Amino acid sequence: MPDILYIILAAVLALGVGIVVGRRLAGKVNLDHESDAKARAQLILQEAEAQATRTRDERIQQSKDKFRQLKNEFEQDSKRQKQELDAELTQRRQGVVEQEQSIKQLTLTTQRQLEQLQKKEQDLDALREKLQNDSAQQRERLDAQEEKRRATLETQLAKLQQREQEVEEELESTREALHAQLSQVQHQLETISGLTAAEAREQLVESLKNEAQIQASSYIKDVVAQAKLSATKDAKKVVLETIQRTAAEHAIENCVSIFNIESDDVKGKIIGREGRNIRALEAATGVEIIVDDTPEAIIISGFDPVRREVARLSLHLLVKDGRIHPARIEEIVAKTRKNIDEEIVEIGERTIIDLGIHGLHPELIKMVGRMRFRSSYGQNLLQHSREVANLCATMAAEMGLDVKKAKRAGLLHDIGKVSTEEPELPHAILGMEMAKKYKEHPDVVNAIGAHHDEIEMTAMISPLVQACDAISGSRPGARREMMESYIKRLKQLEETAVGFAGVLQCYAIQAGRELRVMVNADNVTDERAQELSYEISQKIEKEMQYPGQIKITVIREMRAVAYAK
Repeated sequence: MPDILYIILAAVLALGVGIVVGRRLAGKVNLDHESDAKARAQLILQEAEAQATRTRDERIQQSKDKFRQLKNEFEQDSKRQKQELDAELTQRRQGVVEQEQSIKQLTLTTQRQLEQLQKKEQDLDALREKLQNDSAQQRERLDAQEEKRRATLETQLAKLQQREQEVEEELESTREALHAQLSQVQHQLETISGLTAAEAREQLVESLKNEAQIQASSYIKDVVAQAKLSATKDAKKVVLETIQRTAAEHAIENCVSIFNIESDDVKGKIIGREGRNIRALEAATGVEIIVDDTPEAIIISGFDPVRREVARLSLHLLVKDGRIHPARIEEIVAKTRKNIDEEIVEIGERTIIDLGIHGLHPELIKMVGRMRFRSSYGQNLLQHSREVANLCATMAAEMGLDVKKAKRAGLLHDIGKVSTEEPELPHAILGMEMAKKYKEHPDVVNAIGAHHDEIEMTAMISPLVQACDAISGSRPGARREMMESYIKRLKQLEETAVGFAGVLQCYAIQAGRELRVMVNADNVTDERAQELSYEISQKIEKEMQYPGQIKITVIREMRAVAYAK
């Protein structure tokens, strides 16, 4: 059949070429010889038509001979193919059953893999939105260029459509003849094979569908495996680069400060007559002052870094001034506490300037400065927060997230640990409430509250802050696990005694082996002071667990004050 079509097309084209050539030759003849040109053109047209007729007859005869030969071969091949198809159909039916079972298993596997891919696609949606916004301007430029190209193409398309219409009219008659012949051949094929065209098409589509499903399952499996390998590799790369680029100090907080003196003669002044100066200093600062045989050094012991710093600075001022007595000690300690408060604000401001954080509420700045005097598992809280902020900024830059928000959330993630209220709430929730109170961004608030999984993570930077907090706390030498439990026990010891009526202040000293309780002399008598020490000891025995024994010292001091005017 294709040969017959080609023959007919060749004949039509030959006739068309002859006509076109004749017309062109006729147009080129000089106007002076118009009559001769018409005669020559007529002759050329007749010769072209005769040549086209001869060519068409020869091609038609050859096509008939070829058709008879192909018909005989087709009948023989049809018989053989029918036998082969019967055998092949039997084998395929068996294969289809096996493939259906395999497809069911692959479908289940594919569904699970698609669920994982959908989760990853959700994470990528945010990135896609950003890329779409960035590419909006580029699309506008491309649209303008596309309009120009479209106008040019429409002009060319109109010309092509006109030419196509002309060719279509010439071939329409040929199509009708070929369609009749094709119908006859299709009828013969359906008779030989025993299948209609629709049934044969359905079997072919079903076969291709099964093959496509197998290939798709294999492709999806390879894509998922490659995605997992790439994701793990990229995550490790980001974490390693972040850790390498962030250098942090490996210092651990302790409970002892050393105050250096020029000579041991100063120790006598600090102790005072019958130890009154050192008792007054310990009562005002809440730490233990250890004056022993250590040359040119006085040991300040206490679990609270703020109290130790107040005692150290107070000692420095007292030794420098030379006037050491109880009244002067109380004056210097009060002045030092005020200076420490100012220093806390200065530390907070210097920290946010170093990190490039702007617009932080003044109360949050104070809390950041207060972190300098707090520790977590022996690790300085401010140093830990600065390290987490730098880690978050580096990782956010690697992942294309908001660097400023990540750094802000990293610095404030442990802000709940320095709250003065100390309610019975996890520090993450408390920090979240404080950040919300001082109008922080919702993403920063969520990152603070979710860094220990107390709430659900809804911001992109939340898992980043959690990961950086774990990196900072888990590096070798960063934390000492016993410190946290030790400090909690000392705080619980002080809180137990403060709950009694008449108690002004309470300090745990000597690593928790002694508890000194300051009472109001106007409300507590000497007899009541003895009863109070016993009641506190009994409550500690019932409510707390501790090694060894704890000494409870209740101090009641009576002062008579008068003013000469």
